[in-house]
Amino acid sequence: MFSAICLSNSQPSSPNFKFGLELKQFPEIKPKSNETTIQVLAASLNHRDVYIMKDQFMGVTTGGIIWSDAVGLVTQCGDNSFQSGDRVLINPGRGWINDAEGPENPFSMLGLNPCTGVAAEKVLVETDEVFRCPDHLSDEEAAALPLAGLTAYRLNSAVFSKCGVKQGDNVLVTGIGGGVALFALQFAVAAGANVYVTSSSSEKINKAITMGAKGGVNYKNKGCIEQLKQLLNGGLIRAVIDGAGGALYGQYPSVMKQGGIIANYGQTSNEPITFSMYQVAQNIELRGSTMGSRCEFKNMIKFVDKYKIKPVVSMVFKGLSVDSVQKAVNLMESSSQFGKIVLVVG
Repeated sequence: MFSAICLSNSQPSSPNFKFGLELKQFPEIKPKSNETTIQVLAASLNHRDVYIMKDQFMGVTTGGIIWSDAVGLVTQCGDNSFQSGDRVLINPGRGWINDAEGPENPFSMLGLNPCTGVAAEKVLVETDEVFRCPDHLSDEEAAALPLAGLTAYRLNSAVFSKCGVKQGDNVLVTGIGGGVALFALQFAVAAGANVYVTSSSSEKINKAITMGAKGGVNYKNKGCIEQLKQLLNGGLIRAVIDGAGGALYGQYPSVMKQGGIIANYGQTSNEPITFSMYQVAQNIELRGSTMGSRCEFKNMIKFVDKYKIKPVVSMVFKGLSVDSVQKAVNLMESSSQFGKIVLVVG
């Protein structure tokens, strides 16, 4: 038997949530020839997991194990692709193999029924979705990588291109502090781009600068785009990597070069995106992007290993319990973190 945290119809911890959490016991299952059993060392939280608890995500049902990001040790592998004790990462997506444009099959993610999640002592997954973990990452850093790292890699990648960020490009990353935004910053800096950021927190902007950003502006200030122009000093933005949506879309063209790209992976501001003739006249492209393929996940891990990138971890909670998981969820909902929120399971 092993323990896991599941989404429940029990009383939620806050009126902001529709669902609660419960600790359940599950029987261990011997892996088939195409499966691997993994002992979870650490797991991490994404905004998606908060939306699931609020019933703001498609297809939410209770009873399943939550969360999608984890690092662990192989205990059994059905076809001997891995040895017992190998430290591995799990691709959080299912149904998307290598098509650059989008999933070839119906797409699903770990942590939402019918796909089991990783907030558990053990998980059983398809061996094709398991990859060796870079040695330079701690367990906490490794657990922080999968979903946000994959999303950011696809946004930046010049191979499966949304933005095709390259050396010398000016890039704007909005909402710095979140997991995807921080990976986008790290990946773009590693590619040699000049990265600028937005945030409502001067502290987060300053932290981003210590990580390689050229500067940043407070998006709540009415004159923030003019401030960005001053930072650019005559330069123009080639790519905007955005997870917020909202009011600034109408102003982006004034700081973007002809044919620039806006890659959007989320709309946390709940403000509609405006895309008018202003953008059309400058040949600006709006591209939606979420997650990525198994092939991109593999390449993302290689990129992280090559440049020895370390995910930013904001807070670590210890122990697989309803209390520790709920505290992690509450912190994520507050949006006060700078980096990923991780749960050490073992």
